Amino acid sequence: MARSIRYCRRCVMPETKPDLQIDEEGVCSACRYYERRQEIDWDQRRREFQEIVERYRSKNGSNYDCIIPVSGGKDSTFQTIRVLEAGLTPLCVTATTDHLTDIGRKNIENLKRLGVDHIEVSTNPVVRRRVNRLALTQVGDLSWPEHVTIFTIPVRLAVQLGVRLLVWGENSQNEYGGPASSAAGQTLTRRWLEEFGGLLGLRVSDLIGQEGIRPQDLLQYTYPADEELARSGVSGLFLGYFVPWDGYHNALVAQAHGFTTYSKPVEGSLVNYENLDNAQTGIHDYFKFLKYAFGRATDLACLHVRRGRLARADAVKLVRRHDGRFPEEYLGVTLDQILDQLDMTREEFVRVCDRFTNKKLFVCDARGELVKDRHGNLTKLNYDNVE
Repeated sequence: MARSIRYCRRCVMPETKPDLQIDEEGVCSACRYYERRQEIDWDQRRREFQEIVERYRSKNGSNYDCIIPVSGGKDSTFQTIRVLEAGLTPLCVTATTDHLTDIGRKNIENLKRLGVDHIEVSTNPVVRRRVNRLALTQVGDLSWPEHVTIFTIPVRLAVQLGVRLLVWGENSQNEYGGPASSAAGQTLTRRWLEEFGGLLGLRVSDLIGQEGIRPQDLLQYTYPADEELARSGVSGLFLGYFVPWDGYHNALVAQAHGFTTYSKPVEGSLVNYENLDNAQTGIHDYFKFLKYAFGRATDLACLHVRRGRLARADAVKLVRRHDGRFPEEYLGVTLDQILDQLDMTREEFVRVCDRFTNKKLFVCDARGELVKDRHGNLTKLNYDNVE
């Protein structure tokens, strides 16, 4: 008999989230991290940030002061605003997303109008489609190449251009719950990338030889060697360590500087202000739901519950309504359009979905087969601790 899923008593995050801990009081590690924010002297943290960036500032104006990895979204727009306010001259770097949307392009152009130099690196689209398909079928993550290159490309450029500081946004291990040693960090390390940067056990080198992929096809997916990093002195920091990070706050600031939101809540989400650049995100979030029985609606509900903007009882209802819907469409792009790019039929896609679904977390029939409604949607065993 299948057991029920245990949830944090304070937010609605399930125990199935990787690296999440729920303590003896029934409270998850992400809620505990947020609780400790009340003890932080944020004025001191801001002074610390200013001291750090002054150390890395170009002494004679002959180079950029830092690199900001940007997608054009609310958070990277906010990062850019804060860096400019600190008096720095940044180079903004975009690792092109898997399937850039019209609104995503619009927001990249808006970010550039804040007054920054910008480089956009596009990986070979032929190889990219092969990597997308391999990652989807092997580790259940269509967005694997994006999650790798958003870390590797800015760091590679920092080494090549001699820019010693990268300014990242949030440390997701702190915002969403993860090992304390990683959650407390202010800097990004190679170990952090390997452990939490989205590799999911699939190494870049594993792709060589598959679908005709050569080592030289994967240059932009490859992190600089430790020796290169040490020689160049490149370091990175999380802005979220120095300011009280809040996606909704960041969205308000970004919108006041020209950032465009979607016309309605994004599919599988609760809001209209995030994950607007990549039309494949719906599939990525759906596979997270299949593996761990929670999706982006859960993530967002938890963030708002912790900040007192949403009652937990309402969060449970919203998660039940929005999480884990079969990804027929995302930001106006249909599932069939994306599958056509991957040279994959809908039937093949559904088989891959079923293969990565954790049946212990969903309702199954007497034969152990997943129960789906007419739209292909699954039902979790339970959506709260008492049901």
